[in-house]
Amino acid sequence: MTKDTTAGAVNRRRAASGDPLGPNSEIGRKLKQYYDELVSDSVPDRFAQLLSQLEQAQPARKKD
Repeated sequence: MTKDTTAGAVNRRRAASGDPLGPNSEIGRKLKQYYDELVSDSVPDRFAQLLSQLEQAQPARKKD
């Protein structure tokens, strides 16, 4: 079998199984889970205050 034929067979198996990531699907699920947890975490109050101070300081700098 040639490289192109082998790649085509692998792609057909993935499409047939409905799993576009194939053997990497578990890694993909774990990454998505980690990302979802990260996004759902709240921003600490101190960090939010620092961001607010930065936003207020930036317009003042643009006027200079």
